[in-house]
Amino acid sequence: MASSEDHHPYHPTSKPSKPFSLTNFSTWKIKPNNAYTLPLILFLCIFSYYFGLWQHGSTAPATTTTAALNQLPCDSPDTTLAKNPQQALDFTIHHNPNFAINISKHNTPKTYPLCDVKYSEYTPCEDAKRSLKFERDRLIYRERHCPAQDELLKCRVPAPHGYRNTFTWPKSRDLAWYANVPHKELTVEKAVQNWIIYQGDRFKFPGGGTMFPNGADAYIDDIGKLINLKDGSIRTAIDTGCGVASWGAYLLSRDILPMSFAPRDTHEAQVQFALERGVPALIGVIASKRLPYPSRAFDMAHCSRCLIPWGQYDGVYLTEVDRVLRPGGYWILSGPPIRWKKYWKGWERTQEDLNEEQTGIEDVATSLCWKKLVEKDDIAIWQKPTNHLNCKMNRKLAKNRDFCPAQDPDQAWYTKLETCLTPLPEVSSEDDVAGGKLAKWPERLTSVPPRISRGTVKGVTAEDFQQDSELWRKRVTHYKTVNNQLAQPGRYRNLLDMNAYLGGFAAALVDLPVWVMNMVPVDVKVNTLGVIYERGLIGSYQNWCESMSTYPRTYDLIHADTVFSLYKDRCEVEDILLEMDRILRPEGSVIIRDDVDLLVKIKSIIDHMDWDSQIIDHEDGPHEREKLLFAVKKYWTAPPAE
Repeated sequence: MASSEDHHPYHPTSKPSKPFSLTNFSTWKIKPNNAYTLPLILFLCIFSYYFGLWQHGSTAPATTTTAALNQLPCDSPDTTLAKNPQQALDFTIHHNPNFAINISKHNTPKTYPLCDVKYSEYTPCEDAKRSLKFERDRLIYRERHCPAQDELLKCRVPAPHGYRNTFTWPKSRDLAWYANVPHKELTVEKAVQNWIIYQGDRFKFPGGGTMFPNGADAYIDDIGKLINLKDGSIRTAIDTGCGVASWGAYLLSRDILPMSFAPRDTHEAQVQFALERGVPALIGVIASKRLPYPSRAFDMAHCSRCLIPWGQYDGVYLTEVDRVLRPGGYWILSGPPIRWKKYWKGWERTQEDLNEEQTGIEDVATSLCWKKLVEKDDIAIWQKPTNHLNCKMNRKLAKNRDFCPAQDPDQAWYTKLETCLTPLPEVSSEDDVAGGKLAKWPERLTSVPPRISRGTVKGVTAEDFQQDSELWRKRVTHYKTVNNQLAQPGRYRNLLDMNAYLGGFAAALVDLPVWVMNMVPVDVKVNTLGVIYERGLIGSYQNWCESMSTYPRTYDLIHADTVFSLYKDRCEVEDILLEMDRILRPEGSVIIRDDVDLLVKIKSIIDHMDWDSQIIDHEDGPHEREKLLFAVKKYWTAPPAE
């Protein structure tokens, strides 16, 4: 009986255990019976060959058959032979969206008409009419309230008539076209505060603000005399109630990356002006829900007469600032009630009222274990402790607020605000920085983030981080060979990464004059937004079945890595694409990387949305199922008013 070794299961790469060779043949001894067997086998083989030729009625040479096959049309359904095996595959022949549409009786091309011009500044989740259905207490009506599925617009939001490409950075910091944001209200309301000036066909931004009439640059210099803004220890900053974001605009020249936010309120289009200037911003408000950022995200938080009642509602708003502040981070407050003894008459408020407000703020800050560093002129600065060791030990004695029970401090998508103090990660010494000390900028960008080195991001190691960084350097280099304008400073300014993971796409573009809003979908398995902030980048959470909290025409370029695979069973592809169209500027670009079948479906939709698009191979070659779709939104606007 043969041994088990003689009967290995078949595998395409398996080899015979005893290969036939001339050596083996030469050792085969011919027995007497074999002398008759071999001639007989040879005769039968020759006979079978000629019998086969006679049966098929042909004796033509094999070359005739080959020539006949080569004459078959390349699109014959019965042919699998390529004319030239060395020729690269033509992807569009095999994955032609028009062909896919034609062969389906039920998949007819759908068109997407233009929305009425009244929707040119439509923000679906901050719609003024819908907001009136919600309570006004604590500005809850100004939070996100998204439309139901049957309320979604299935049309393309138009740019206003006369829309022009924005000024390039850094000129855009100071100038914007009036036709792009046709609102003069702030030029009247804030005229004496130097916010914005209307002049001819454009707006000018002198850099002023309510509390810095001499300009944001001089105001930031004043802050820089109180805390160090130059050594790279402060990289990310959040500006609450940002106005037209002049504070953030002038921080950028100091290598500090701001996240500005303000509600869509009576100060019409303030966030829209910020974005038009090329400054990172989102529509947002502190009301009843957490801000859409992870814990320990920002090195610095700022409020310049932002009108947020910090001392009210048991200090819930300042407690939320504490959650998003890094250990050792700073909170800067200017305007009422700071220096109320000097300004109370001009503010048209009583001394008692202002004193009560400042006392309330001081009490909340103390309960958070913050230390007041300085109050000079119009500016007061507090600092968050680097850990909670002393705060916990002295809690009862110092009347510190209670710590929150076990929870996820990074969960911040429609998460209810709490008045309890978010505990910092445990430390073993008073000198330790909770969660790990961050490197200074720019080393922070490439250093392994503490969340990863300490193993708190499930399934992501330091090696994974380094490999991901290298992968995105390679991918972005490839992007630049396809879209050479990506490498040209000034062509793009505001970028969006819809599924940022570890922020590798943004990190690979850091040498260009761009900023990237790194979005982490709430549907991903691992929350990595905290890692992105630890790299000195910015971003937010997002559910792409809903609209983003931003104005139409926010971004010059949108990058979507496997977004449609993530959401293919959650919401309609066309709704995500219409949202991308809403927030993309005319002549803006899109890069989508996803499975080839999804990209074919996407192309069939955007071909009817006035986008030019092309599907190309993966950077690793044509054999990868993942492909790339590059697209450009055509220039079009609303028609002129009658």
